[in-house]
Amino acid sequence: MKQIIINDKNLKETDMDREVVRVKALIFNSKGKILLAHNNNTYQLPGGHKEENETTDQCIIREIKEETGIDLEVTEGPFMSIVTYDHDYFGTGKKVLSSIYYYRFFSDEEPNIAEARYDELELETDFNLFYVNFATFDEFLQKILMKVQWIRISEEKCCMFFQNIMICLEEQNENISNRWLRFYWKSYSC
Repeated sequence: MKQIIINDKNLKETDMDREVVRVKALIFNSKGKILLAHNNNTYQLPGGHKEENETTDQCIIREIKEETGIDLEVTEGPFMSIVTYDHDYFGTGKKVLSSIYYYRFFSDEEPNIAEARYDELELETDFNLFYVNFATFDEFLQKILMKVQWIRISEEKCCMFFQNIMICLEEQNENISNRWLRFYWKSYSC
């Protein structure tokens, strides 16, 4: 598993106030589409926070079921993790060690909202799922950037989405040759 460590302030584990572990899923289907979620003016990969006494494998299965209603099995562990030593976690002043584990799935099962179990925040903020054609993914990202400019979605949230999706795609050896996409990737690198 590839691990990317982001520690701009050279913090140590003993400096951290707490640890947050999350999992995210890249779910591809045979039509060349990737499943994304939209919630609270952010785009994200399906996934969520690991609960106490739960492995990351158990967590990703539970989170996919809760958010999509899809039953999947882990056939291989995470292909990548991003570990961030954050000195001011979302502006709270807390030092948080944040680890995100990325899994890859291939499934033609459609989201089943009747089987999903959304939490209070997801219900209040109109959580929804949709597929994006991978061949035109750069056009989708361009539309997101235009929204950021026009309705002022948090640039920090947008940047995190871009970083995570680009790192995952590069790790998946996908062709990221589009000049436009590379320009915005560099523009939003945090």
